[in-house]
Amino acid sequence: MSDREKTVALLQSLCALEGYNLTPLPDVRLLRSDRPLARTPVLYDPGIVIVCQGSKQGYFGGEVYRYDAQHYLAVAVPVPFTMQTQASASEPLLAIYLHLDFQLAADVLLQVQQHRPLPQAGARSMVSTPVDPALAASVLRLVQALADPLEAAVLGRGLLRELYYRVLTGEQGGAMRAALARQGRFGAIFTTLRRIHAAYREPLTVEQLALEAAMSVPTYHHHFRAVTGSTPIQYLKSTRLHQARLLMVRNDRSAAAAASEVGYESASQFGREFKRLFGLTPAQEVRRMRASFALPPQANPAFVSSH
Repeated sequence: MSDREKTVALLQSLCALEGYNLTPLPDVRLLRSDRPLARTPVLYDPGIVIVCQGSKQGYFGGEVYRYDAQHYLAVAVPVPFTMQTQASASEPLLAIYLHLDFQLAADVLLQVQQHRPLPQAGARSMVSTPVDPALAASVLRLVQALADPLEAAVLGRGLLRELYYRVLTGEQGGAMRAALARQGRFGAIFTTLRRIHAAYREPLTVEQLALEAAMSVPTYHHHFRAVTGSTPIQYLKSTRLHQARLLMVRNDRSAAAAASEVGYESASQFGREFKRLFGLTPAQEVRRMRASFALPPQANPAFVSSH
């Protein structure tokens, strides 16, 4: 058996539930989906998505990002894009999601640069990269450890460190290294994105965000769109709407309650903007999400994510 086939066999046993499954490592989740998912807007947190069976396609900035058994996806900053999934009951999607640990990634990058300076590249919000044999072997070792709580506790962080090394020194590692360096305009936009995600319920303004980024409003707009593919106001709305969708699916909130919790003063405005983004009313989208993941009305938070 190849490393991928061994990994898939292990994931089949570890993913007892459709949707997201927690692991002994808090930054690692396993995803199983037994059905395809049509194009839907998503908001990915920074992280690494490794699909071992099935496939996903992301559409962002006029580009198609494929992540499947031959490619993984690395996301440096939270970006809204459109995603679709290929999966079936006979061949379910099996994937590993690693929430990006910036401290660990920076530590790995620093150590690499001390031993061998790597070429610079332009920062990118997300990259799709071929899976090479070294990365496939690292993924297998991680999944083997996840099957044993003791191994996960003792070896887990070291195995994550190995995976980060493979990603940062891989074919498109330069784009991720540049993004993690958070220098220049990219770094300033990255900082305000973290601000938006921490305070999306607050009445944030573009002028306030531009001031915090030490840019004029037109310059801020230009660089913000270059990183995220959207305007600051569109991004803030998208963040609020994605968070509201999670509240409704995970916590059974009504549309009005979710709208209020994410900072909307008008429920009717929330309904209009929600349908504009997702193509369905809040009630219809909640039913679709629950049907996609076979979820009960009170969904386990581990089963549903913005991605």
